[in-house]
Amino acid sequence: MLIKKPADILPSEITPPQVWQRRREFLKASASGIGLAALGFSGAGPTRVLAGEAIPNVRPSPFSTDEPPTSLEDITSYNNFYELGTDKTDPQTNARFLKPRPWTVTVDGECAAPGEIGIEDILASFTQEERIYRLRCVEAWAMVVPWVGFPLADLIKRFEPTSKAKYVAFETLYDPEQMPGQKRRVLDWPYREGLRMDEAMHPLTILSTGLYGELLPNQNGAPLRLVVPWKYGFKSIKSIVRISFTEKEPPATWNRMQANEYGFYANVNPAVDHPRWSQRTHRVIGDGWLAKKRETLPFNGYADQVADLYAGMDLKRFY
Repeated sequence: MLIKKPADILPSEITPPQVWQRRREFLKASASGIGLAALGFSGAGPTRVLAGEAIPNVRPSPFSTDEPPTSLEDITSYNNFYELGTDKTDPQTNARFLKPRPWTVTVDGECAAPGEIGIEDILASFTQEERIYRLRCVEAWAMVVPWVGFPLADLIKRFEPTSKAKYVAFETLYDPEQMPGQKRRVLDWPYREGLRMDEAMHPLTILSTGLYGELLPNQNGAPLRLVVPWKYGFKSIKSIVRISFTEKEPPATWNRMQANEYGFYANVNPAVDHPRWSQRTHRVIGDGWLAKKRETLPFNGYADQVADLYAGMDLKRFY
């Protein structure tokens, strides 16, 4: 079981100093036009945040694990993001095509106040509440990522879902020019995912706008991605452009393509094997390929926080 405790870690303390220095030196040597706009709240008014620079006013999260974070290099160079390519290194290579500004998210469905919200408005509304969440994320391999984000529930409440809203559906940008992986029909584009409403409202479910105290890199799902740390990684949809409230369970890409391998719930469960491999153990990025695999924990170690969401459910059937 991962130990959770109130954190007292500042972004600058999480990020290795040599990384901050290297990235700042790179920015100083780069053209000034590569910046991405974001609004901060320093009392002096809006602040322009450059790619690779710190997001202002982030605070530590009480949900953070004690485990040391995975290196920034590993987090940004070993990714599952099929929209940018199927190889683990493709997203970093093709990240330059994605344009995360301007960016608009449409919110619709069973809600009293549907509408659109731009990424700048999201940052302006929620930056004061953003926190460093040092969370463990697992697929066939695992990372500990110091996400910067805010609870999804905070955004959901703004759009006033009705009593018919039992689920929340998400959709990724579809634009093959920005996402060259979409030029191949390896998946049924656009990528879609969904959560039950109580899962979406849980404080451990976050929308991430950054990592390591900096704006979210393109290969990690810029400018806005979901993070659900007790589920397998494919549930944490990236580059979100639509959020919809639905009465019925929404379609989810991998579940729709291969339901016998990828369940809708996708809770980390060592007792349920993938048909083609065991999920009882996993690799941790940074340990090296020769290192012994680690034991997988139910709900990825977050059982104390989320197990009650599934009380009475057969988790081998509803995997």
